[in-house]
Amino acid sequence: MKNLLTHKFTFGTACLALVVILLGAWTRLSDAGLGCPDWPGCYGHLTVPQTEEALSKAKELFPDQEVVAEKAWPEMIHRYFAGTLGLLVFAIVYLLIRYKDEVKNMTPLAVGLGGLIIFQALLGMWTVTLGLWPLTVMGHLLGGFITLSLLWYITLRLKDRQYDFHHHALKPLVKIAMGVVLFQIFLGGWTSSNYAAIICADFPTCQGSMIPPMDFVSAFQMWGHGVDNYEFGILGNDARVTIQWSHRLGAYITIAMLIFMIVKVWQFKRFRNLLKVVAALLTIQVILGISNVLFSIPMAIAVAHNGVAVLLLLSLVTLLHYMSLPKERF
Repeated sequence: MKNLLTHKFTFGTACLALVVILLGAWTRLSDAGLGCPDWPGCYGHLTVPQTEEALSKAKELFPDQEVVAEKAWPEMIHRYFAGTLGLLVFAIVYLLIRYKDEVKNMTPLAVGLGGLIIFQALLGMWTVTLGLWPLTVMGHLLGGFITLSLLWYITLRLKDRQYDFHHHALKPLVKIAMGVVLFQIFLGGWTSSNYAAIICADFPTCQGSMIPPMDFVSAFQMWGHGVDNYEFGILGNDARVTIQWSHRLGAYITIAMLIFMIVKVWQFKRFRNLLKVVAALLTIQVILGISNVLFSIPMAIAVAHNGVAVLLLLSLVTLLHYMSLPKERF
C-alpha cells in the first residue's frame, strides 16, 4: 500500500476528478440532473431500468415518473465515476495520514480532502432529493473544483517532497487571484443552476442594454422559495438577468485581476512560462464565454467552458506551489 503514495497515483486520481467534473457539466447541461429521482440508485436499481421487469418495478416505486433512459444514463455514468473517485480519494487520505512522517505537513490537507469528498457525496444526494435546489447544485460544482485543486496540489507536493518550502513575497497576490477565480466559478455555478445562462442572447449588452432592469434580492436569494422542484428554474426575467449580468461583471474583474497578477509576477523569469499558460487559458476562457452567448450554449462549448475554468484554477495552484520552491528547483 505504501508504494501507492506517489505523485503518479494522485495525478491519475486528479485526472479522474477532471473527468467527473466534465461529466457533471454534461449531466447538468443536458438537463439530466433529475434523470434518476432517487439516490444512489436509479428508480430502485443500481443501473438504469431497461428490462420489462425492471421498468415495471420502477413504475411501481415511482408511479408519477417515467423512465427516460437518455437522461438517466448521463446521471448514472456520472455517479459511477464519482463513486470510483471517492474510493481513490479515501485511499490517498489514508496513505497521507498513515505515512505522515514521510510527507511533511500534509495531514491537514488529507483531513480537509477527506471531509470535502464526504460533503461532496452529500451534496450529490441533496441535488437529487431537493429537486436541483440551486444552492446544492452550485455547491456541488464548486466542491468539485476545490477537490480537484487539492488533489493537484497534493500531487505537486509529493513530486517535490524532498525540497524545503520557502515564502515568496508575491504568494499572497496569487492567493488573492485564486480567490477571485473561485468566486467567478461560484457565479458561473449560480448562473447555470438558476438556468440564467441563455437569458441574455446578446453581448456585450444584455437584452439590448448595458445595464438592464435587475432584481438583486431575488437573484441571490439562497433559500426560502417554498418549492420542491427547481428544474428549469423558478426565477423571473429580471432576477435571471441580474445573475447573468453579475457573472459578466465577475468576468471583467477576474480578467483585470489576472492581468495585474501576471504583470507583477513577470519580473521573475522562472515563472514566465507558467504565466504564459495562465494568459492563454484566460484568453480561451473569454472566447468560450462569449461564444456561449452568441451561439446559445452549445454543449461542446459549454462543457469546454467548465473544463478551461478548471485548468485556469489549476494553473494558479501550480504557480503557487512553485513559488514555494527554492530558485534552484524552478
